[in-house]
Amino acid sequence: MGRKGSMIEKQINSTYLQENMTLMIYQPEGFSPLYKYNLCIMQDGNDYYQLGRIATLSDRLHDSQEISNTIFVGIHYKDKFDRRDKYHPSGIQNEAYMKFLCHEIVPLLEELFPTYYMGKSRTLLGDSLAGTLALLTAIRYPNTFGKVIMQSPYVDNTVLEVIKSARDMDRISIYHTIGIEETNVKMTNGERMDFLTPNRKLHQLLKNTATSYDYYELENGEHTWKYWQKDLKRALTSMFL
Repeated sequence: MGRKGSMIEKQINSTYLQENMTLMIYQPEGFSPLYKYNLCIMQDGNDYYQLGRIATLSDRLHDSQEISNTIFVGIHYKDKFDRRDKYHPSGIQNEAYMKFLCHEIVPLLEELFPTYYMGKSRTLLGDSLAGTLALLTAIRYPNTFGKVIMQSPYVDNTVLEVIKSARDMDRISIYHTIGIEETNVKMTNGERMDFLTPNRKLHQLLKNTATSYDYYELENGEHTWKYWQKDLKRALTSMFL
């Protein structure tokens, strides 16, 4: 069964990152410049398309009118080292990558598509380190990004400290999941880490500050796409009503 929407590839030469970045953009069926669209900007973009099957899910949820008009934008990484440099809170390109999202990606998308020009119509979506990046970018630019979907984000003391000192958290809506089996996750550097405990700490901080906050612990949930993919329908329907 073919996809109903259309996939567009766009290149952007980033001044902040000093490299050419590829965007894979999925428009829903019946896209028209007469309507306005939400933007869902996904790090780990290829993974969300291939493993998360988000284009197929978009078709289904637009068809059933369970989500309002939404364009999905996937940005991918070159390899695990590049991903860490860009997404990790202490990655050498982390700062530049956040600026790239805010000052280069958003203006490009608003030039290409009819959008609402409001923070709450722009969502950052990510899993694991990409989820961490989504949260920290929205905290840095709350006027630009009003919504965050983070699935099993990587949480360390740096992340917790950022939340404690963050202002304007009341402008951001957050959807946050963690699997209860995520207590011994193998990371790309080979080390193992408990994701569940720090995510629970993050939950305690966010439930008191975010304007709208949905938190779920996934039963039997492990740090894998099997669980993230299953959770995407709830994530999208709660954020793109």
